[in-house]
Amino acid sequence: MAALTNVERASGTARFARARNRILVVAAAVLATALIWVIGEPLLGHDLVVASPGQPAMDLGLAEIAFVALASSLLGWAALAILERITTRAVAIWTIAALVVLTVSFLPFAGVKTSSGSKVVLALTHVAVAAVLIPGLLRTSARRTPSQSIN
Repeated sequence: MAALTNVERASGTARFARARNRILVVAAAVLATALIWVIGEPLLGHDLVVASPGQPAMDLGLAEIAFVALASSLLGWAALAILERITTRAVAIWTIAALVVLTVSFLPFAGVKTSSGSKVVLALTHVAVAAVLIPGLLRTSARRTPSQSIN
């Protein structure tokens, strides 16, 4: 087996560090969402039970909230990684797309039946994922230039 060159070794180390940092960002987004659920449902007493027209009522527990946060965070990571491979404008495109997805994620609130307090808690979970995920993943972007640095 041939020895790795310094460039190959550095490239592998950078990829590992980026992946590790992105895993931490995803974990932080899920934890932020879980924290909002814990404050909103058990502590403040807002039952996150939603009913959509023609559907049975659904109780959104911690597992459901965490799963959606994890799935959306991983999809965001995948989208950024794909864009980084195909365009030099990955950061700009991904940021705009992430903000559009956040905005669209509020549309279902208009059609579900639940208390106003529960809607606020659910909206805050959406904001929490975006507030952690967007700046967190942007900080890890391989295509970021020094002028795009987020301090």
